Amino acid sequence: MLTDPAPETTCALCGKQSILISKTLGVCLDCIRKAPDDALKRAGKAHQRSRRAFGLPARPPQEGAARCHFCANECAIPEGEKGYCGLRENRGGKLRHLAGTRAKGLVSWYHDPLPTNCVADWVCPGGSDGGYPDFSHSSGPEYGYKNLAVFYQACSFDCLFCQNWHFRQADPQGSGHSAAELAKAVDQKTSCICYFGGDPSPQIAHALAASRMAQERAQGRILRICWETNGSVSRPLLERMAAFSMKSGGCIKFDLKTYDEQLNIALCGVSNRRTLENFAQLASLIPQRPGPPLLIASTLLVPGYVDAQEVSRIARFIAALNSHIPYALLAFYPQFEMTDLPCTSRNHAQECLAVAQEAGLTRVRMGNLHLLSRDY
Repeated sequence: MLTDPAPETTCALCGKQSILISKTLGVCLDCIRKAPDDALKRAGKAHQRSRRAFGLPARPPQEGAARCHFCANECAIPEGEKGYCGLRENRGGKLRHLAGTRAKGLVSWYHDPLPTNCVADWVCPGGSDGGYPDFSHSSGPEYGYKNLAVFYQACSFDCLFCQNWHFRQADPQGSGHSAAELAKAVDQKTSCICYFGGDPSPQIAHALAASRMAQERAQGRILRICWETNGSVSRPLLERMAAFSMKSGGCIKFDLKTYDEQLNIALCGVSNRRTLENFAQLASLIPQRPGPPLLIASTLLVPGYVDAQEVSRIARFIAALNSHIPYALLAFYPQFEMTDLPCTSRNHAQECLAVAQEAGLTRVRMGNLHLLSRDY
């Protein structure tokens, strides 16, 4: 994919000029790594501006009486205000759920014919030869069957490069769908459900209830439960997610956006510490079901910020847990607050692919090849 070069942006801290510096952040990768205190102050202002446009708090509140335990943000919400995801508020000192419960989810869904454009399609039972006959209808891709793609309209991160940012326009006070309504979308040809978004984390209670009802509706037929997530959910809820996937032949796809915590805060607004801890926890379960893979990782190659050094650190982290965990690198397309960055270049992709393999991972691939741009 060919794109015209973007105008160069000057880093506010070091004065460097490059098309690989986002005007929204105003700081380069080197400064985020070498001068994180100053860089994160500027990044914080970018997140504040972005979130204000959607009526969301600039950072996870920590000074209120109503505490939420769904994800790593552990919001302590002041009276009359909302939590970071926008789905919970403090009313009269009590936590009020605007959505994300069994009764109401801020959610939409659609059916996708298998094999589908999924981060895991190259290793999951729906798109490969894995899992047959226990978890798949076919010894190859499941032609003739479909995936129920479930999009949750909230998130526990605030990625400035979000590829699905439009979910922020949804009104939490508006109408939603119950878990029972979602479960009824499972029909005779549905062989998997994939929860994504946004992120399932803020509405995990809704997703878990829907999964239980959907499997009851399937009456013993193959119905894999899969998740695509930033991995920030609380540990007890993660264990419940994993139980559904483990038993059904599904997978949990972690979007490992960065390894460096400061870089994650700059790009995504919050820490990734819980993400890495949860990933390691799930990796310990792999021996219970070596195949099809329970755990899969992916990383979006954001030009100028997620470089080969960052991918190498992520890959070495994964390989130290289990070298057979599948890892997908994804090409970036300019979106949301980072429309001034170019698409991932071929050189960038090839370099990152090489360092991931050098880290010892045995299953690595480059996805979204059609988005790759000429070198810059």
